[in-house]
Amino acid sequence: MRLGVVLPTFSLDATAARRAAREAEDAGIDGCFCYDHLWPLGEPGRPAIAPFPLLGLLAVSTRTVVLGTLVARVGLVADEVLFSQLLTLRSLIGERLVAGLGTGDQMSLPEQRAYGLRHAPASERRDAVGALARRLVEEGVTTWVGGRDPRTISTARQAGAVPNLWAASAEELAAIARFSEVTWGGSLPADPEKAGRRLAGLAGAGASWAVFGWPGSAAPLLAAARAAGIAR
Repeated sequence: MRLGVVLPTFSLDATAARRAAREAEDAGIDGCFCYDHLWPLGEPGRPAIAPFPLLGLLAVSTRTVVLGTLVARVGLVADEVLFSQLLTLRSLIGERLVAGLGTGDQMSLPEQRAYGLRHAPASERRDAVGALARRLVEEGVTTWVGGRDPRTISTARQAGAVPNLWAASAEELAAIARFSEVTWGGSLPADPEKAGRRLAGLAGAGASWAVFGWPGSAAPLLAAARAAGIAR
């Protein structure tokens, strides 16, 4: 199982995110990912760095680590714009890119409303994600689709993309892993023993990736990996 982190992007500048990406790469962590939010959920007064310029910066300031969105959601920009942005990133990052896509949900709805953006029905958003994922896969871009709804998982698989299950249980992961590759995202417990058990459970369930919010440094994730017997 490969390990990734979501970079600290709720800031006025990219200093912390760039430093975290370099530390993660030096430590042997496999991937660095960026949220696509206009502000931290529930905190509209705080800043957020847009993922695409940051990933462009990281394309030239890292060498081997996988870079991607987790997740770029439909509806913030036109589908063709999002497709173009991701292809531009691929031209900069190459095979290191993971295009993580999402439909958005009720938690992100205030962002849409604040900027006068249409929040399409869920079925329409799933169709848009499926069409975009299919085009990216045809272009040779590694593509994940976030969401635990069975209809979203089915959409991902039909498009040739990889389902990404945020905060899913090991049982949920194992059920999907019987039929396709599956990746996971969520938080890392502060207790080292619990963190190790979580990693071991995710690996045992068949997740190909586990991606955690940046825990402040690479050390806690590396310690959990050692406790779970996942060599770095």
